[in-house]
Amino acid sequence: MKNGAEDREAFAAFLLRLRAKGIASKELVAAFEATPRSAFIPKRWENVAWSNRMAPIECGEAIEGADLQAMVLDSLAIEPGNRVLEIGTGSGFTAAVMSRLAGRVATVERYKTLADLAKERLEAMAITNVHVRHADGANGLPGEGPFDRIVVWAAFDSLPRSFADQLASGGTMIAVIGAAEEPQLLTRLTKVGSRFDRIDLGQVRFQPMIQGIATSL
Repeated sequence: MKNGAEDREAFAAFLLRLRAKGIASKELVAAFEATPRSAFIPKRWENVAWSNRMAPIECGEAIEGADLQAMVLDSLAIEPGNRVLEIGTGSGFTAAVMSRLAGRVATVERYKTLADLAKERLEAMAITNVHVRHADGANGLPGEGPFDRIVVWAAFDSLPRSFADQLASGGTMIAVIGAAEEPQLLTRLTKVGSRFDRIDLGQVRFQPMIQGIATSL
């Protein structure tokens, strides 16, 4: 287990890496600093909490490296009062960070165990503007939008056009596009009229989007 000094040193190194990547949003940095990442990672992996390494979490899933999470949330450019939809709650860490930037966050998780643990962690931090759903998020939350921002922590085979109706005009969606065995691109999609303007942000490797909810976990 890390002591406080080690955790502060790891966070300082994380900030240096962000600056080197051109990520300098004071609001985003403050949101990360206010959210203890080790509280969202199994204790045996606390030593990599602020690293760029993925770490295993429950249900055979993993939490992305801190640097990638920061890049995604920086690209999402959340503004005060925004309604945010997150697909893939995971440990709940990114929902907690976004809660400090947005008005409301709806986060969807297909594994009940992960959804329940995320709720517990968020409640322990007295975060009240995040709503965790145990549901199939492959098609978002139809009928509950529009959302100003959407972020998806899984890869679509092709452009996720079904999400356009759930995104507010001028809103931003961050999603990964590319089949499991093909090059995958992290993309920023901006809604213009009924279509998306697309900017590719770089290659990544995410698990493919899975339909349905987990039946036993």
